[in-house]
Amino acid sequence: MVKFLKTGRVVLVLQGKYAGKKAVILQNSDTGNKEKPYGHCVIAGVAMYPKPVTKKMSIKKIQRRSKLHVFIKTANHKHLMPTRYNIAIGSEFKGKISLKDPAKKKASVANVRKTFQERYYAGKNRWFFTKLRF
Repeated sequence: MVKFLKTGRVVLVLQGKYAGKKAVILQNSDTGNKEKPYGHCVIAGVAMYPKPVTKKMSIKKIQRRSKLHVFIKTANHKHLMPTRYNIAIGSEFKGKISLKDPAKKKASVANVRKTFQERYYAGKNRWFFTKLRF
């Protein structure tokens, strides 16, 4: 079977608190491990999408509306729906994401937020930073 859930693949979260949100795969485990004996992956996604801005708005208001809220979590493969999109982001976080220790997780979230914010301001991967409409 072809492994299509690779690092950098954009997925939609189907279950849980972030259902309906877009995320990107940072680390993947097809076979599982001792504590999670099923296929799972570490994903990072956008919890709250940036709001639309107009020319009339002040700089302060534009900055506030352009803020991204991100999440990092471990998800079962069955709770993800892959899309055709990829983001070249996996190599940046290889070995830098930690979910075990709360302090390290907070640092990981800040690192991902910074990277996502840079990509949003640069205009890269515009589809990833828009709310899913259906």
